[in-house]
Amino acid sequence: MMLNVRSYNLGPLQTNAYLLTGADPSRGIIIDPGMNPSGLIRAVADMEIEAILLTHAHFDHIGGVDEIRKLKKCPVYVHPLESEWLTSPKLNGSLMWPEVSPPISTEPAEYDLAEGQTLNLIGLSFKVMHTPGHSPGSVSFLCGNDLFSGDVLFRLGVGRTDLPGGRENDLVNSLRGKLYRLDDEVKVYPGHGPRTSIGFEKSRNPYVQL
Repeated sequence: MMLNVRSYNLGPLQTNAYLLTGADPSRGIIIDPGMNPSGLIRAVADMEIEAILLTHAHFDHIGGVDEIRKLKKCPVYVHPLESEWLTSPKLNGSLMWPEVSPPISTEPAEYDLAEGQTLNLIGLSFKVMHTPGHSPGSVSFLCGNDLFSGDVLFRLGVGRTDLPGGRENDLVNSLRGKLYRLDDEVKVYPGHGPRTSIGFEKSRNPYVQL
């Protein structure tokens, strides 16, 4: 199994977008195409993009969705608890910070994500884990020993739970009950900030430990 990960730091909130390829470098998927995605768009100019996967639907993670979807004619996947967030600037939070973002809305997603689902894309399997807390429809994607955690788990941090739909108890349960049960060597690619690992966060994260 070969997963190649390229990250792009997008928009005023420095959101991590990930471009993933397998054995065939001409086929890829994108996780969380955020705002101001011009660098990411240049990178995929000559590629077939099989899907856009969303860890959640906050505005800083979806800003580039429609531009890339129209350009590459690829479907979008989101958890159904946040399907309406794509079309609603109020729900996705873009109305809350007018100094950071204009109102953002996109077309609805083509596909729902569900706990335990397996997506077969770019010749690889991605397991969907529903990991609410930062937002009700937050999901993490696991491919082998690579985890894309969105805004649930960061290096020495966790996602904020004070936004609409956030719940601290859910976040703790997602971390202790799901993510921290993964192997220590699993690499974590978060929605913001640098890469980390499950083992490092289990032992060092000051917010939630086992």
